[in-house]
Amino acid sequence: MRVAVDAMGGDNAPGVEVEGAVAAAREFGIAITLVGDTEKVNRELAKHDCKGLDITVRHASEVVGMHDSASDAVRKKKDSSIRVAFELVKNEEAVAVVSAGNSGATMAAGMFILKRIKGIDRPAIAQIFPTLRGKTLVLDVGGNVDCKPLNLVQFAIMGEVYARSVMDVESPKIGILSNGEEDSKGNDLTRESSALLKSTSLDYFGYVEGRDIFNGMVDVVVCDGFVGNVVLKLSEGLAEAVSTMLKEEIKQSLLYKVGYLLSRRAFINFKKKVDYTEYGGAPLLGIDGVGMICHGGSNAKAIKNAIRFAHEYARKGVNQRMVEKLQENYPLYMQQLETLKAQAAG
Repeated sequence: MRVAVDAMGGDNAPGVEVEGAVAAAREFGIAITLVGDTEKVNRELAKHDCKGLDITVRHASEVVGMHDSASDAVRKKKDSSIRVAFELVKNEEAVAVVSAGNSGATMAAGMFILKRIKGIDRPAIAQIFPTLRGKTLVLDVGGNVDCKPLNLVQFAIMGEVYARSVMDVESPKIGILSNGEEDSKGNDLTRESSALLKSTSLDYFGYVEGRDIFNGMVDVVVCDGFVGNVVLKLSEGLAEAVSTMLKEEIKQSLLYKVGYLLSRRAFINFKKKVDYTEYGGAPLLGIDGVGMICHGGSNAKAIKNAIRFAHEYARKGVNQRMVEKLQENYPLYMQQLETLKAQAAG
């Protein structure tokens, strides 16, 4: 099972992508195809000991920039590294794509080339967050700014399957992100989505607040992409700010420095828990294949772990499980939707 890596995406391409790919091939035994400018990629590969590693290079003459329009990038740059990478999956030369490039273009390429899995109207970008009890999956974190209730229900189903299959959660609890836990809170989107989720076979908990993402009250949190992206960026900024503030405080006195040395292991463990590179990237759920979107500033460790998660996603056949779960729940939530429409009309 080969993973295609967009070697030209990201702020530090192709060096970081190549280094991460070599590490993934060496540590996990994953076969990898690096997609990009052959000359530049081979130059980076020459810096590493690749003996015995199953790493190949596929040439792509174009690169999608961070400021390129997603639709234009897919349609006009037909030999871009991100498009060629997804073509490899379509042609069954790879099982997954990892990219730290333009996230909008990555999502557009996934939908345009691989299409959507049956039962999904809109794919979603999911992100794992560390919690007091383990991990929580939040989706959508930026793929769809405006959503309908059916979208949130489908996000919940995909999230449940991903949490069960990849995160090894035995019975995932699902929550809708809202401005309060009471049923009277929220807006039209959350209220109708909640009513639909109550009719499904999912273990639906109800509304959760922003703080509940990190206390581990539920395993999967669904929201529209506008809200989800704010949550993601706020969390990234908070983690960075807390780290910086702690460093500044420790510098203030000798006593603090001694205290840091005595508790250094705790600081290291904490940093590991909140380090996004441990998870690698955000899976693009809902496309008929596997796509992993990484942060533009990803380092080699993040790329390595993104390759690992993408390979695991494909190996476990998560998409087929999603199709089955969607088929199981489709008549349930559609019947409830008709009931809600009838009540509104009456």
